[in-house]
Amino acid sequence: MGIPWETVTFTAFGTDRQVFYEMLEEARVLALKQFEGKTITYVAVGSEWRQFGHPKNKRPLHSVVLADGLSHRITADIQEFLESPEWYSRRGIPYRRGYLLYGPPGCGKSSYITALAGHLDMAICILNLSDRSLSDDRLNHLLSAAPQQSIILLEDVDAAFVSREDSDQNKTAYQGLNRVTLSGFLNCLDGVASSEARILFMTTNYKDRLDPALIRPGRVDFQALITYCSQNQIQQLFYNFYPECSQAQAENFVNQLKVLGIDQSVSPAVLQGYFLMYKNSPDTAIENVKDIKVPVARKLQQ
Repeated sequence: MGIPWETVTFTAFGTDRQVFYEMLEEARVLALKQFEGKTITYVAVGSEWRQFGHPKNKRPLHSVVLADGLSHRITADIQEFLESPEWYSRRGIPYRRGYLLYGPPGCGKSSYITALAGHLDMAICILNLSDRSLSDDRLNHLLSAAPQQSIILLEDVDAAFVSREDSDQNKTAYQGLNRVTLSGFLNCLDGVASSEARILFMTTNYKDRLDPALIRPGRVDFQALITYCSQNQIQQLFYNFYPECSQAQAENFVNQLKVLGIDQSVSPAVLQGYFLMYKNSPDTAIENVKDIKVPVARKLQQ
């Protein structure tokens, strides 16, 4: 990504260059082994992408429990997209795909995208639209120069742009956050100079704050609500943490949440934090279920 930091020149006597090809191939294989089974994260630095931190172990896709069938629908949609570049070309359709995951915080939007990238053997390019140094031109360049085999992730897009249908008071509150304009961002997504062969994910906690033009088909092709856990999700999360438990124990845990009246307002993040306190004892987790704390604001949203 960007200009190489150094150049290595090989010289040798003779005319057989095969030794260099073998040496470079061996170096390439050794380099790839460093990232085998791992997910690489890139962030924007200036006008280029730089690797952020060390590669992370891939997160299993099944470890992020979504509503029944939702994960399969998303992965199937992406797989179909990846396998059909010629289909897009023959019909003159830009070869890119946009996804919007929306819903309350802590329900697994970003976690799912991370696991999905690992499942697809892709990297993740995280772009902060609220970066004050980001301009329309730089944004367009970054989207065009993203590494191959990567997912571009724009988190909390509602914090960067306010809907043009909102009141003047709300518009004023959001002015000056950054130098990226809404019209410039829309052109980056599907304008004349926009990039192709691109998979882009956007996340938001407040879909109603987004401008309708931002999420129309062609810019966002697939929308999915990721919200609080259903009873099936709660049971599956229980099984994930306690694979040795019985069905009766999982059902008992759900029933305890029902008694407390929070079975419809608990997020995966809350449950994960709770299970970590009793990671070796499902019975203790069931006995102390009253210790689960759900913020009042979450209850009011239901």
